[in-house]
Amino acid sequence: MTAKVERTGLRIESVALHRVRVPLLEPFRISSGSVAEKEAVLVEVRTSDGVEGWGEASPMSGSFYSADTPDGAWRALRETFVPLALGVGEIDAAQVYLALRGVPGEPFAKAGLEGALWDAHARTLGAPLCELLGGRARPVPSGVALGIYDTVGELLERAGRYVSEGYRRVKIKIQPGWDLEPVAAVRARFPAVPLTVDANAAYTLADAEVFRELDAHGLLMIEQPLAREAHAEAAELQRRLRTPLCADESAESPGALEEIIALGSARIINIKVQRVGGLSEARLMRGRARAAGLGCWVGTMPELGVASAQGLHFAALEGFEYPTDIEASARWYADDLIEPAITIDGEGYIHIAAGAGNGFAVSREKVERYTVASEEFKA
Repeated sequence: MTAKVERTGLRIESVALHRVRVPLLEPFRISSGSVAEKEAVLVEVRTSDGVEGWGEASPMSGSFYSADTPDGAWRALRETFVPLALGVGEIDAAQVYLALRGVPGEPFAKAGLEGALWDAHARTLGAPLCELLGGRARPVPSGVALGIYDTVGELLERAGRYVSEGYRRVKIKIQPGWDLEPVAAVRARFPAVPLTVDANAAYTLADAEVFRELDAHGLLMIEQPLAREAHAEAAELQRRLRTPLCADESAESPGALEEIIALGSARIINIKVQRVGGLSEARLMRGRARAAGLGCWVGTMPELGVASAQGLHFAALEGFEYPTDIEASARWYADDLIEPAITIDGEGYIHIAAGAGNGFAVSREKVERYTVASEEFKA
């Protein structure tokens, strides 16, 4: 489907940044670290017509996932991207990514600002965001992502809990020493559940034997087994396995995607709106991946409700073949910042809220409760 983009220019009256910290219900642990709270920068745009749009810059703290951090996103927004938006005059939300490309790096900050502009754009038109991106509202299948636990028993308990809630895929984070036993245990307990493993780049090609053993468990995919830039090594590993490899951290830009395609480094790509620099770049990468015959799905960090809601609208586009990592708000937070909260139905689907923009409202009371720093900029 061709993207439906109405050319409505936005004149930005003000931009406010809200740095928030929201506690997680339980620590989230992967091969590169653990976090107990979600820190993000919310971007609030107000247009000259009085329309508000919200975005979220959502890198994880420290070096949990990438070099991008909340500190860096805050700095890039206030020093570079907010002045850029205020200085342009009339902004075309569908084309602003071209201006953002002129600034190297900082994909999470770019995603936060662009997300706010897309939201304001859709609300100005009174249209759902997914329609402007070229799709239509439809139920989005949700899969659960399980971190690393101290015992296999804990992992099995969590897997059982979320399978009973209807999640349509289980993903297990793995690392050296926490791989063969937990995967075998989950597969034995849940033989029919679509199962994925995610290494977050924790292995090397010297660990190929581990993946040959994992290959026997009927996995949906093996996500990011090797280092971010190990495209050639990933291609070699893929040739040795039946299970499709999925590029996550490696698929960080259109240029990286071209290398993955050329080398055959993966058969599936996880497109994270935050990681690639916003909805427009994500949409372009989806088109290129589909043209090259790669399977596609939408991942998350995890994120708060603002970014999750926009990810849902992106995941509603055609061509996403696998359940998204976007989960119910209650999976991570006792108190997400949007209303209504994101929920899944008994069949494991998330239904996009009706209405303009992303369809959800941001609770100002909750934003104020969890804000640790804020700043407003006027045109």
